[in-house]
Amino acid sequence: MTRRRRVSWPGIAQHLIQRGNNRQICFADEHDMLMFGQWLCDYSSEHGVAIHAWVFMSNHVHILATPREHNSIALMMQALGRRYVRYFNSRHRRTGTLWEGRYRSCLVDSDEYLLQCQRYIELNPVRAAMVSAPDQYRWSSYRTHAHGKVSTLTTPHSLYLGLGNTPIERQAAYRALFCEQLPAPLVEDISKTTLSGLALANDKFRQQIQQLTGQSVTPGKPGRPPRQRRTAQPDDNHRLL
Repeated sequence: MTRRRRVSWPGIAQHLIQRGNNRQICFADEHDMLMFGQWLCDYSSEHGVAIHAWVFMSNHVHILATPREHNSIALMMQALGRRYVRYFNSRHRRTGTLWEGRYRSCLVDSDEYLLQCQRYIELNPVRAAMVSAPDQYRWSSYRTHAHGKVSTLTTPHSLYLGLGNTPIERQAAYRALFCEQLPAPLVEDISKTTLSGLALANDKFRQQIQQLTGQSVTPGKPGRPPRQRRTAQPDDNHRLL
């Protein structure tokens, strides 16, 4: 099956997922996460990518980012992946691949889905039952958005900045968004859309993306296309019983 070509457009946010090979760990300890975060900060700056939200789990990462150029995110992830694999293999005395193929990504309709996708990312440790609240997990952008923790990696999205006129107002409004869990259908939709390389968006947004890029980001109909039936021959009768 031909794999779907990634769709990227300057100024449109993307949700990224990078998994460890066969769901094995890609972070053995906090030092690994620290190094990955530092290089993500370096390469995002170098290639013109604004990182809005992120979480580092033991065997995968989630990133919400907006590229400045068409290939900004691809260049960032390529440089980051190679640098980190060399470090990880050397430090932990291993060889071979670390990542489960290429990273997955989807475009995000900012007006309708961006803050929901951001909540999805920062609630990952809660859904994994690692913590009972997102502020208990160190390796995500939640503390920056909810409590004002200084971060050189995180660039708040304009929709986050619009939650209030002051940092205190924005942080309080953001915390209020986490009083309830995301609906299960939305969680599933975000995951499937990202893994499929489509767009987390309404039909109007998808149509606009197709007009811009010439590539569809709309889910196809489930199942295989119907096959043309062959006319049965006398010797085939036993197969039709």
